[in-house]
Amino acid sequence: MAVNAKKIAVYVLVVFVLYVIITDPERAAEYVQIGFEGISDAAKAIGDFMTWVVSSGNG
Repeated sequence: MAVNAKKIAVYVLVVFVLYVIITDPERAAEYVQIGFEGISDAAKAIGDFMTWVVSSGNG
């Protein structure tokens, strides 16, 4: 039962994404850019943290 609910949720999400892309491609591009910026910021924060850990927490 849970697998069917998961499949339905994935299908609904895919349909929504396609709808947004087809009806407003500029806004969809903005969403993608925001997503990549978020991923980039998260990766930078992890890198900063790892640098801090390697330097024994000094700094």
